[in-house]
Amino acid sequence: MQPDNAALESLSRRVHEELSWFEYPTRDWVTPVRVPGGGNVANVVIVGAGQTGLGIAFGLQRERISGVVVLDANPPGLEGPWMTHARMLTLRTLKFLTGPDLGLPSLTFRAWHEAQYGKQSWQDLVRIPKDEWMRYLVWFRDTLRIPVRNGVTLQRIEPREELLAVRLRGEGVAETLLTRKLVLATGIEGGGQRRIPWFVRDKLPRAIWAHTSDSIDFGALAGRRVAVIGGGSSAFDNAATALENRAARVDLFIRRPELPVVNSYRALESSGFWRNFGDMPDADRWRFMCHLLSLSMPPPQDTVERTQRHENVALHFSSPITDAVIRSDGIALLTPKGWHDADFLILGTGFDVDVRLRPELVGLADHVALWCDRYTPPEREQNAVAARYPYVGPHFELLEKHPGSLPALANIHLFNTGSLVSMGPVAGGLNGMPFGIPRLIAGLSHDLFRAEVASLYHEFVHFAEPDAWEAVGTRSAAE
Repeated sequence: MQPDNAALESLSRRVHEELSWFEYPTRDWVTPVRVPGGGNVANVVIVGAGQTGLGIAFGLQRERISGVVVLDANPPGLEGPWMTHARMLTLRTLKFLTGPDLGLPSLTFRAWHEAQYGKQSWQDLVRIPKDEWMRYLVWFRDTLRIPVRNGVTLQRIEPREELLAVRLRGEGVAETLLTRKLVLATGIEGGGQRRIPWFVRDKLPRAIWAHTSDSIDFGALAGRRVAVIGGGSSAFDNAATALENRAARVDLFIRRPELPVVNSYRALESSGFWRNFGDMPDADRWRFMCHLLSLSMPPPQDTVERTQRHENVALHFSSPITDAVIRSDGIALLTPKGWHDADFLILGTGFDVDVRLRPELVGLADHVALWCDRYTPPEREQNAVAARYPYVGPHFELLEKHPGSLPALANIHLFNTGSLVSMGPVAGGLNGMPFGIPRLIAGLSHDLFRAEVASLYHEFVHFAEPDAWEAVGTRSAAE
């Protein structure tokens, strides 16, 4: 079906009409800050203009917080993973989940879809195609007139007393932007880096392997033998993409004896959990998230079926790859069952969370409080992975390992996978977004308002502007 652009324009007008019904209070209330010499200071800089960054920007609009800058390293229309390294055909979440719309009905994906294709099309839809989701996000951004600076990469964050100096690079040009608040809406990789096995990093040329989050020329894999490490959703997505691009053969190496079939994550899906988990005692948060981190999420059934409809694919269970060597005819990969030959290797090995690995936090990371600094679990609940996660505050703000050593850390809000143990999974996926974003916005508003109190009180006690009816009444009495 072809999209109906006229219907989308009508829907955009309806969005603005609905927003006008909620426009009180109308004034932007955050007083601009200037530095000596007259330079401007942003109130909030959001790094990342994917679904999460756009939702945060919208939330700040509704809160009447101006001076917001949104940055993204990718070109327009390529923000987030959807058109780059997300190689699924559809979103993994259920179609009726809402997220960046923040409760405005006409801003939901369902309203966007029905406006173009009709109600029956929505009823027939099972999962949201990823390219449709990206088109929706572009419409969302354009409708709300969210200004995004594309092609800009965050290089480094430096404290400047109560402000943050954000060092950027765009189109080969370096610049520094000052801001009062910084939100890192940088997704699954934003808390650390890609997990690369030592034998790949140290022994294989970069040209013959890729992580699932890399840009991969799948057309170049036609006629070649492809090995994939991992049994998760991304591993299957990449295997299927290679097969669809006529790879000669694809082998998936999975360390577990079988694919998981239970998604225990579903047990947590309630407004009570999403809204309140971040306020629970440390012992409860630790226990829940350590169990979550220990689980293997099953790949969606349609993802597995997409792979297995090809005859030239094999799944190798109980087969972790433990070593690799270069041979004259390709790669040799060692498993407990022996050596396996391939031409190209794809790593579905996930990500490590460790803020010390983030280049933008160089010089700051050693000051960041981690869970190992704030909580000592019982011996039976020791977890080295969870211990490396940042121990963030109630509004996703970084906290100091040693109080008083670097107060400006509290102006950096980690709204990405690095906040998982502290806040639960509310800073990325659609499931928790309607609860995580308002919590973040409330914290930003609270901190910015504290700086307004003195000037607002002065304005309040000296306020002398008469209401219109009083002016009329005064003139009538005088007459």
